[in-house]
Amino acid sequence: MMGYVHLVLLSTFLSVSMTSETFDVMEGEASVIKCPRWSSSVKVTWYHMDTNKIIPAEEEGSRVFSLKHFLWFLPTSREDSGKYTCVTRFPNNRTKSFNVSVQVHPYKQGICFPNQIHYPNDTGRGKIVCPTIDNYKNATIIQWYKDCKPLQGERYFMGEKYIFINNPRKEDDGYYTCRFIYTHKGNVFNVSATRIFISKAKHSPLPPQILFPKDKDVIEVELGAALSLKCQARLGIKKQLMAVVTWDVDNTPVKGLHFSRFHEKTHFFEGREQEYYGETTLHITEVKKEDLQANFTCIVVNEMGNTKATVTLKLKAQYGKIYDAYVIYPRSHTSEANFVEYFVYQIMPDILENKCGYKLCIYGRDIYPGEDTASAIEKRMQKSRRLIILLTNQLINCKEPAYDQHIALYNALIPNNTKVILLEMETIGTYEKLQESLRFIIKQQGTVKWKEQHTVHPQSSNSKFWKQVRYHMPLTAKSSYSANAG
Repeated sequence: MMGYVHLVLLSTFLSVSMTSETFDVMEGEASVIKCPRWSSSVKVTWYHMDTNKIIPAEEEGSRVFSLKHFLWFLPTSREDSGKYTCVTRFPNNRTKSFNVSVQVHPYKQGICFPNQIHYPNDTGRGKIVCPTIDNYKNATIIQWYKDCKPLQGERYFMGEKYIFINNPRKEDDGYYTCRFIYTHKGNVFNVSATRIFISKAKHSPLPPQILFPKDKDVIEVELGAALSLKCQARLGIKKQLMAVVTWDVDNTPVKGLHFSRFHEKTHFFEGREQEYYGETTLHITEVKKEDLQANFTCIVVNEMGNTKATVTLKLKAQYGKIYDAYVIYPRSHTSEANFVEYFVYQIMPDILENKCGYKLCIYGRDIYPGEDTASAIEKRMQKSRRLIILLTNQLINCKEPAYDQHIALYNALIPNNTKVILLEMETIGTYEKLQESLRFIIKQQGTVKWKEQHTVHPQSSNSKFWKQVRYHMPLTAKSSYSANAG
């Protein structure tokens, strides 16, 4: 009786509206058939026309079941071949019916797909989308084939759901099969789908790809120097109808910035295999402190989508050195405390290290017991970007200058090497008693003079003395932003 009722209901539906579509599937694979012309506002019921029975929803262990507008076979069997109908009922009770013919083809060793199992060509421009893959949630393509042979080589770009052929030619025409896996409730199923491809396009877009820079790259720069940031991207095959390669600075297009020191120049060109590239260069006439906190983003757009890469700037580390300054001072050979040592061990670290962000190397503090003194001093100096020498009368009257002073003076006179900062802690006078090399440095750049009034507020980093010291010191991020603010 129930079969008769179903047949009557089905006959009623069929009399209202009917279309038909055929699906060829492979034996032993998962297959999901979509009801044609379905919309989310309708209720769908599936029937097996040969048995006149409703195909129920999924139950534990179900192999064939219905789920909304999909008919599932997990996996297919030869007995599944036949005619099915999906009936859609709209909110106003109007119904439409669609015939679906399913043909299960037996698997044959050595044949990747029967000739009947293929989908029509959807583009002749090089992009071949894997048919039906959108019906399977979280499916993963494991291999593409052309005429049953595995595809490999630089001309093939493997996307998540498609393959793209660079510069398609006549010999690329043929049948392309995607083989993917689908996991359902812990069970893994194979699926394959084939599409014919016939090349015909004059140009083909590729997924936009930035060749350089890499996203999150950090570029080393020098403040005050000029800088050119270059971005190059691959856009497609032959000249593209839509092609954009440009720079943004903190999400603002360069062309929209009102800074005369920023300029952008863009050009496009064809490379090997007629690949089409875009290249843009952002010219910065002078790098400033605020640029170290900015994001520079290259944006690339074509017909297939967009991509971007963001780089930032940082101050260049010179010569790979780890100390900003090595401090040379006359050490007392008595147990009595003196102001110079207090200055070196207390005041100087508090100002230059704690407040300005520099890293100092101070003999007696940063050269450890057990180290070879001469070797340790030389290595520390080689790793320092500046030498700070405290000038005192004790230093001048010393008949045998310490080893570290000799090294310091030697390095100071090597062009483009360690620079020297002379701190005149006491009034020296005419400097006649100083060594000739020290007098040469004084003649070139002078000294920074410590005066008695500085002792009133020695911890003020904005005093004239410390401003002069910082002027001669190398730039650091912290000193650039905070210490120079006064």
